Amino acid sequence: MPKHRTLTLSSEQRAALLDRRDHAAQPYLRERAAALLKIADGMKAAQVAEQGLYRKRKPDTIYEWLDRYKQVGITGLLIRPGRGRRPAFFP
Repeated sequence: MPKHRTLTLSSEQRAALLDRRDHAAQPYLRERAAALLKIADGMKAAQVAEQGLYRKRKPDTIYEWLDRYKQVGITGLLIRPGRGRRPAFFP
């Protein structure tokens, strides 16, 4: 049986994620912080993806958020520059 990935948070990390979940201006930051807090509380990432958020996500998406948070910290939750569709023409 494969072991599910976990997240152990210090009290400062938990407080920072709680602040992002409750007060971030961007909805995607609130969603990502909520997902990480649920994983830290013992839910499996696949379970969070399926029923732990307002919108269903792919488990791989949750794993990507988890990996970036573990590598970079809270700044890993931000959308990185250069992501998204390129302009159709240069103005």
